[in-house]
Amino acid sequence: MIQLFNKETDALIGEISEEQLAFLISNLEEEDVDDVDYYLDEAMIDLLVEDGADAALVALLRQAVDENGEIEFRWERA
Repeated sequence: MIQLFNKETDALIGEISEEQLAFLISNLEEEDVDDVDYYLDEAMIDLLVEDGADAALVALLRQAVDENGEIEFRWERA
């Protein structure tokens, strides 16, 4: 399992599968090959939906965004 953490607070957001992680990696911008953190906002989540993100991943990301509709998160293997 892959755990997602809020980058600012280090709070656990939830767990995703390897397939969901692969989807995020292929659809989000990485600064280098060792990059494990991402920024998302509501518009970007909508684009992930259009690109075929599964419902569980979308729900997890939507509940993680802050009051400004944004989230910076990192992932690590459990």
